[in-house]
Amino acid sequence: MTTQKPSFDFEQSLGELQKTVEQLESGDLSLEQALQAFEKGIGLTRECQRALDAARQRITVLLEQNGQLQEVPLQDSTSPTSAGSDTDDDIPF
Repeated sequence: MTTQKPSFDFEQSLGELQKTVEQLESGDLSLEQALQAFEKGIGLTRECQRALDAARQRITVLLEQNGQLQEVPLQDSTSPTSAGSDTDDDIPF
């Protein structure tokens, strides 16, 4: 039995993003290197955000109804963190 490794590794991409941010914050990069690092960081941020969005869609809430458990997709409007929060403010650059 062969198991396929996912093509996207969230933890690895997040680690790369953290290193990229550290490089940018260090101030040791030339302008061209900083621009390249910034572009890489934006790409990694978008990949990670897509992965988080996909994970959020997979989350289910179990509700008890007439003694039975029923899976109901989690709605963004019921999430306490999504109401009135702007996730774009979390982008480190």
